[in-house]
Amino acid sequence: MSALWPAAALVAATGGHMTLPFDAAGISIDSRTLRPGDLFVALHGTGDGHEFVAAALARGAAGAMVTRVPDGLAATAPLLMVADTNQALTALGAAGRARFAGPVVAVTGSVGKTTTKEMLRLVLAEGGAAHAAEASHNNHWGVPLTLARLPVTASGCAVEIGMNHSGEIAPLARLARPDVAVITAIGTAHIGQMGSARAIAVEKASIATGLGAAGVLVAPHGTRWDDALRRAADGRTWLSFGFAAGADTRVREFVADAEGSTVALDLRTATVRLRIPAPGRHMVENALAALTAAEATGLDVRAASARLEAFAAFGGRGRRHRISLGEGSALLLDESYNASSASVRAALGVLGLQAARRRLVVLGDMRELGAHSEAEHRALAAPVAEIADLVFVCGEAMAYLYEELPVAKRGGQALTAVDLAPMVRATLRAGDAVLVKGSNGMKLGALVAALMAGGSDATQGAAA
Repeated sequence: MSALWPAAALVAATGGHMTLPFDAAGISIDSRTLRPGDLFVALHGTGDGHEFVAAALARGAAGAMVTRVPDGLAATAPLLMVADTNQALTALGAAGRARFAGPVVAVTGSVGKTTTKEMLRLVLAEGGAAHAAEASHNNHWGVPLTLARLPVTASGCAVEIGMNHSGEIAPLARLARPDVAVITAIGTAHIGQMGSARAIAVEKASIATGLGAAGVLVAPHGTRWDDALRRAADGRTWLSFGFAAGADTRVREFVADAEGSTVALDLRTATVRLRIPAPGRHMVENALAALTAAEATGLDVRAASARLEAFAAFGGRGRRHRISLGEGSALLLDESYNASSASVRAALGVLGLQAARRRLVVLGDMRELGAHSEAEHRALAAPVAEIADLVFVCGEAMAYLYEELPVAKRGGQALTAVDLAPMVRATLRAGDAVLVKGSNGMKLGALVAALMAGGSDATQGAAA
């Protein structure tokens, strides 16, 4: 089996030189998860990756990309010396993209990026495995890393592109050079840094700058920002998707239940019927976006939709668990990875579909909202109260939502997830359904772990 990066290709892509020639089977930036044969890239930023080169080599790294020889390293250590490891990783990503001939789809959006990316991993897998970003690797190092790991034999590639400040998406889109660019949604996430909803729309639309003349932009139908999308498309094909009749691709039929949706989707070349094994209207929109993109690359959408029926939720993004409570069990909807106003509302819709004795909602702060934070949190109180029997919150901003709730709906509040966990666990009863959602920095994963400590079984679910 040939190496992902032969020695000569590594040198040519990065402009560096090797102390000892080596091929690389993969690329790693974390010595803890590195696999034997990987090239370890010693990135610099909040920390210095050079401190972990020795550990990476001890774990079986084929070599390390460095700007200097780390102290205490053997003179015979296999090193790829470069002027700047961050820039060299970007150059390696550009080279990985340049040598790839298959379809590339880039995805951004205020919500649904990672879910749609995982759906694209399935729909692009025609004739073999598709490549996609791991986890949410969607920033200035995550996108180059995804492209540097791209095998030339992959059937397709899905690249996730995120942002929290202006000017971040365009350079990453130009690096990825997608055939199709997808905007899943335009909402208020990161409005604290961006300043306005229009600024967010313009930044999301800048993903189109990476498209070639024959590229296709896929975006939601009927947003307030069609003017920004039209300018970004700049004469290229622009396809809208959604539930409305005017969309280029649309949902014709939609039957929802607690575990998924049965739908008929009108695409440009066919109407497909499928079962999406993840509940919620937003999941249907994500699936439609992924299939619209796949169709735009020339794939058979009937076969692609069949592959999409294998979609499953993942940790922190809608995975369902049964929590053992001795006398029975409760259903846990784990949405602990992230939160925005739109994604909280979507998750509430999923909770509302569940048959339950009581519905409990556990929320942590939505971050990066700046001066809009209080208003955004208070505005969620009404939809939360409509669905929830009891509400638990942690964080300073969620206290605003808590103040707006009817007293009978208030289950408890705390500053941290760790402090809130015992209150929620003590309240759970057999037959309950509990939704846990908050920004990643609120560490609600620890609360999920505490709720599951008594025993649980993962089940199929929906990612938001």
